[in-house]
Amino acid sequence: MKISQRILYILLVAMVGLTATADDGTTAYEFLSVSPSSRVYGLGGHNLTIIDDDINLVEQNPALLGPEFSRQVGVSYMRYLGNSNFMSASFGNGVNERSAWGVRVQYFGYGKMTEADAAGTVTGTFSPSDVAVSGIYSHDITENLRGGIALKMVSSNYADFSAFAICTDLGINYFNPEDDLSLSLVLKNLGGQVKKFNDNYNSLPWDIQLGLSKTLSTMPLRLSVTATNLRCWKMPYMEREDNNSTTSTLVEKESFMSNLFRHLTLAVELLPSDKFYIGLGYDYRTRTDMATYSRNFISGFSLAAGLKTNSLGFGLAFAQPHVGGTSFMFNMTISLAELMK
Repeated sequence: MKISQRILYILLVAMVGLTATADDGTTAYEFLSVSPSSRVYGLGGHNLTIIDDDINLVEQNPALLGPEFSRQVGVSYMRYLGNSNFMSASFGNGVNERSAWGVRVQYFGYGKMTEADAAGTVTGTFSPSDVAVSGIYSHDITENLRGGIALKMVSSNYADFSAFAICTDLGINYFNPEDDLSLSLVLKNLGGQVKKFNDNYNSLPWDIQLGLSKTLSTMPLRLSVTATNLRCWKMPYMEREDNNSTTSTLVEKESFMSNLFRHLTLAVELLPSDKFYIGLGYDYRTRTDMATYSRNFISGFSLAAGLKTNSLGFGLAFAQPHVGGTSFMFNMTISLAELMK
């Protein structure tokens, strides 16, 4: 069986299995939902379809990796909420004219915390962390269709507790360069725990995601729509009866339109050249999740900007989910093939 046929077969089997799987709604390893790409983070946190020479984008969809990534290195740093610091390093390289491979390491540190026993007696401090190591492979199925797979090993260490999980992402992308139209389907975090924190099993945040990006023919704007959490339609949220009071009663909110938009991430990019971009993203789910905790006008919005040369690329992103939590992300890419010319 050819490699392209194998990738399609794996995708079909996984989709059939997922649609038949019951979901109890409880997951761990939610850090896997945080993208190491400043461009993606600034475009709302989810984007499966941007076609560009940036290895950091591949985390969202393994089918975005390709032979055009010739010995490219990507690094990322994010100052997240509280004392959290997220970092990643990636490498991608072409195998031949139709295939490519890559590796990625992600570190999630949450700062120093106070440790106490069951009686509440302080026993010291600890620094919880998560590490994810990924191997990625992609293959051009046709001229416009590419499939990819990422195998991830995830280790978590929280004081005296630790856990280990193995999961995979399966992705497929259709790209028409003449219309600059990109469509993607991704199955994320399929797998489970090998070692549990305790006697309880924690499932991974597996997800089915769809994405579309299209550049307008009349102006240098690219629009993106990404649908996430497609394994579950209903996504209620809590909101206070009095938005001006932090102590008013919480009420559950749910409607057809709120369910719809809590699944969608919207983004627009200004692309004056292939060397520069400015982007704006909006995630309605983030805004509604912050309805009970000091959100402001820009909650749910995020910004991204990037600049690149033939060998170097830089990206920045900014978001403020609530008034007490501002986050920044920085990306850099280095093309070793260009530097060594």
